[in-house]
Amino acid sequence: MSATETLLRFAAAVLVGGAIGLNRELRGKPAGVRTHALVSLGAAVVTVVAAVTSPDPAVVSRVIQGILTGIGFVGAGVILHRKSGRNVRGLTTAATIWISATLGIACGVAAWVPVGFGVGLTLLVLVAGGPIERGLHRALERRRGDDGAPLPPTDKS
Repeated sequence: MSATETLLRFAAAVLVGGAIGLNRELRGKPAGVRTHALVSLGAAVVTVVAAVTSPDPAVVSRVIQGILTGIGFVGAGVILHRKSGRNVRGLTTAATIWISATLGIACGVAAWVPVGFGVGLTLLVLVAGGPIERGLHRALERRRGDDGAPLPPTDKS
């Protein structure tokens, strides 16, 4: 693999991770542009190194498994559980850290179509998912009473 191709893969990983991180940054979340870009770049670097140093696809597969397992610890660091109630915060950011790593892996192996679809769909979910979720919650709350039980049907005759 040439130096130019390696740089392209690494730059793509930084851009992809940075784009996802920008969404988190703009929403004031605990992990932003730098964290996501570095996670994605790190995954790409390790993947490229494994692919370049070993002709055995099983080695690359084990490296990818290690990345995905290890990144869970970084994601866990952004999840906060509140002692009062059932409120857990940071799950979406943890998921974006995980998807940034997977997209970094895809950049590392130059799987450009999955990278494009993956980043596009991730950003779509992050941008449109919240409003859709809130709309569904509002619609469902209107159909339930104060105690959470479904309201009786109304007689429209």
